[in-house]
Amino acid sequence: MRGLSNRVRTLKPSATVAVNAKAMELRRQGVDLIAMTAGEPDFDTPQFIKEAAIRALAAGKTKYAPPAGIPELREAISAKFKRENGLEIPPEATVVTVGGKQALFNLFQAILNPGDEVIVIGPYWVSYPEMVRFAEGVPVEVLTGPESGFIPDPADIERRITSRTKAIVVNSPGNPTGAVYPKEVLTAIAELAQKYDLYVVSDEIYEHLIYEGEHFSPARVAPEHTITVNGAAKAFAMTGWRIGYAGGPKEVIKGIIDVSSQSTTSPDTIAQWAMVEALNNVEEAQRFITMAREAYRARRSIIVEGLNALGLPTPRVSGAFYVLSDVSRVDPDEQRAALRLLNEARVAVVPGTDFAAPRHVRFSYATSEENIRKALERIAAVL
Repeated sequence: MRGLSNRVRTLKPSATVAVNAKAMELRRQGVDLIAMTAGEPDFDTPQFIKEAAIRALAAGKTKYAPPAGIPELREAISAKFKRENGLEIPPEATVVTVGGKQALFNLFQAILNPGDEVIVIGPYWVSYPEMVRFAEGVPVEVLTGPESGFIPDPADIERRITSRTKAIVVNSPGNPTGAVYPKEVLTAIAELAQKYDLYVVSDEIYEHLIYEGEHFSPARVAPEHTITVNGAAKAFAMTGWRIGYAGGPKEVIKGIIDVSSQSTTSPDTIAQWAMVEALNNVEEAQRFITMAREAYRARRSIIVEGLNALGLPTPRVSGAFYVLSDVSRVDPDEQRAALRLLNEARVAVVPGTDFAAPRHVRFSYATSEENIRKALERIAAVL
């Protein structure tokens, strides 16, 4: 009778986390490695946010928080949704989670029954299908390619809808592609949700990292069908603070809260008070976001132009801090290509296998311009 459950036996570990862990271990061993694996800003958390955490500590705000999050943060999230996204989501229709990842995980636990289908648009973040499977759902792929800039055709999505479809996952700007979906595409997806009575799960964690175009939330079209997920990690360089949040239909948000209440209870209380400052101090927040976005914009130009010059086709996408590059010239198999870049160029990247991106690897340019140029030189030497 001893042993692991079937759901854990079939669960794939995160490829991104695994590759990044290997890169960090090589660095600890003294290997001169350039890691372009993790989706983590290389900037420090802004000082005004850290000072808010210090004030919370000094004031003794170190006790348990409610499973939904402290009221002050839920109010700040509601105000943020209205100010930045044009969404009317009251505080009681929001929830604070241990990173955006937990918001998504708990959401699928809350809405899926065995056999329910969830449409995921590929290339996709590796955790979406695994979270769906863990909740006993069935991920259904709709694949895109570089020829369309990794933008889906809503007609392709509609063709995959069945009587078992429960949700469509949207990630714009996207990981691993960096694609920013146009307003008309997001509107069409939201209208599909209304037509077939589905949920749209809108992961907007990279919303502030857009270099051309504008961000659009599908909840503006279908508020009763959309759960909007976001967090502190990418916009405010707060990856280790583990603060995420979601807003949407109250019944769904209550389900997420109920799952939290029987698992983590709530995120770190001190980090929540820091996040209140991050959302409410609009002037300081905008100053930091603008600085980071312009730095990423410059880095994007260097890596896209450099990889294309090396004969590794790489679309110039408009958001996040990733590019998907066709590495067939390194090796037609993306896993062997990633291993060759690691062993010969000492550049760590994530193979596209678990992203549903064969022949491609993902480069993260959340690192210095110096590191990007050095990585390109090393890859050129190998080729």
